[in-house]
Amino acid sequence: MCGIVGYLGKQQAAPILLEGLKRLEYRGYDSCGLAVLRKKNKIQAFKSVGRISELEKKIGNKKLIGFIGCGHTRWATHGAPTEKNAHPHSDCQGKIWLVHNGIIENYQELKNKLEKLGHKFKSQTDTEVLAHLIEEEQKKEKKLEEAVISALKKARGTFGLVVISGNEPNKMVAARQSSPLLIGVGSGEYLVASDASAIVTHTKKVVYLDDGEIGVINGDGLRILNLDNREVAKKIQEIDWNIEKVQKEGYAHFMLKEIFEQPSALENSLRGRVIEEEGLAKLGGIEGVENKLKKIDRLIIVACGTAYLAGQVGEYMLEEYAGIPTEVEYASEFRYRKPILNKKTALLCISQSGETADTLAALQEAKRKGAMTLGIVNVVGSSIARQTDAGIYNHIGPEIGVASTKAFTSQLCVLALLTLFLARQRQMSYVMGQRIAREIKQMPELTKQVLAESSKIRKLAKKYCAFEDFFFLGRKYNFPIAIEGALKLKEVSYIHAEGYGAGEMKHGPIALVGKDFVTFALAPQDSVYHKMISNIQEIKARQGPLIALTTKGNNEIKKMTRDIIYIPKTIEMLTPILSVIPLQLFAYYAALFRRCDIDKPKNLAKSVTVE
Repeated sequence: MCGIVGYLGKQQAAPILLEGLKRLEYRGYDSCGLAVLRKKNKIQAFKSVGRISELEKKIGNKKLIGFIGCGHTRWATHGAPTEKNAHPHSDCQGKIWLVHNGIIENYQELKNKLEKLGHKFKSQTDTEVLAHLIEEEQKKEKKLEEAVISALKKARGTFGLVVISGNEPNKMVAARQSSPLLIGVGSGEYLVASDASAIVTHTKKVVYLDDGEIGVINGDGLRILNLDNREVAKKIQEIDWNIEKVQKEGYAHFMLKEIFEQPSALENSLRGRVIEEEGLAKLGGIEGVENKLKKIDRLIIVACGTAYLAGQVGEYMLEEYAGIPTEVEYASEFRYRKPILNKKTALLCISQSGETADTLAALQEAKRKGAMTLGIVNVVGSSIARQTDAGIYNHIGPEIGVASTKAFTSQLCVLALLTLFLARQRQMSYVMGQRIAREIKQMPELTKQVLAESSKIRKLAKKYCAFEDFFFLGRKYNFPIAIEGALKLKEVSYIHAEGYGAGEMKHGPIALVGKDFVTFALAPQDSVYHKMISNIQEIKARQGPLIALTTKGNNEIKKMTRDIIYIPKTIEMLTPILSVIPLQLFAYYAALFRRCDIDKPKNLAKSVTVE
């Protein structure tokens, strides 16, 4: 959600900023812009509504010669997506320019005060307030970074911020509060970004800013300060992936590429973590708190969106096999309750990006109340990864498509490993541990078998893509998968879809079933299979079109529908990993036939870093 790029160095800034903005397109945005410090300390800015290509057209053949600048992709919050509301924003004199991710909650109060002091505003945004506030503070403070610190102390909210000024032409100031920001350290150059993908072609050496930290970059190098203007010691870290991992590699869309990457993604998530002969999971990231984990008597999982649904599957796993009472909470609601937490409670945060604002806030609330905190995160060095007591990385490389696919199946796989780890600490037998470990190791191969059915799923998507209403039904482990299937269809094809626990159909939703309302029934041959068959019969009795997903070798279901997708047999707790892949493919192909912008769905962002 929104993207930031900044550059200070020996190269021309504009091409680097544009390249970085293109790398950030996947995050979701509706307008964009950049500002470059040119000769005579003048800053020139260009903005546009829509894609980066529109910004490039606007710049055209104009020569933007300058070695320092900042760029931004905006996802509208305060004010419509217009050129005036697009970033960067400036002060009254056009000397101070900045880009901002986040929300300034007290912007109206600050704006009213600044207007009384004579400041004139050009946009409807909360961000512009910061430019004018820094301008006002610089009347009292000599240095740009001091003015930024003073301004931020008066602002309330979240920010990832890059500021440049014609008054100090060889300086860039970056600041972070609950919105991701990192500084890339190159050879005689520095890059600032909200996401490593924007800078990884230039350097893999980065400094991750923490909340309340300010990066001051100039000809003398990089200094990190806190809001008390005191220096903070920071380590330079290394990004462990390269840009090739975010290329499409011949696939039409990132979403399709990432669906087909799932066998290798699961291999990476499992590598070195399954000890089949002993029926154990080896999870180095949580070994340091192993003894504390033995004592927990309650687990709360917090997450948002698709990660929340992974947590719901994990709830079934952990309660059935590890015997740990588990709750799954929307992170967006967690801190607005009064959650009862103690030292025997563990909070598990699940987030692909590790920067999800609501999940991060829930984590911080749990830490304040003394609970142990754990994380399942894909991005190394992300905020959640750094702030939890212990955790497990997915190790699947960047996920670019807005609709999560390989991250979701990896999260399910990691939750299965965590379940095995905790269960073997408790009552699970050696034999059961061996069986689960053996089945987990089979997941990459079994997902390949599911993907081999993609052409059949494509035909089904073509047959049904014109329908505007869908039910996805499942029970037990596949109840959250039904919701995830509906979510994927909504996200990328804009078809109305609802996921339901199949047992709830007769409590109201079945009133909608008819010849124009498609039902996608998840009916693998598991402990609730016969219950699902009863639900399918209810749909058929009302002439509802039906697609069924079941286990290979099941012929009974052919009596109810010809439209069947088969998945390989595995133990019940792992069926969600296999059953969700056909739903991902179905959503993708439906969106393809409907000519939707699959990798950049309207109104959506990849990483939701504001509430």
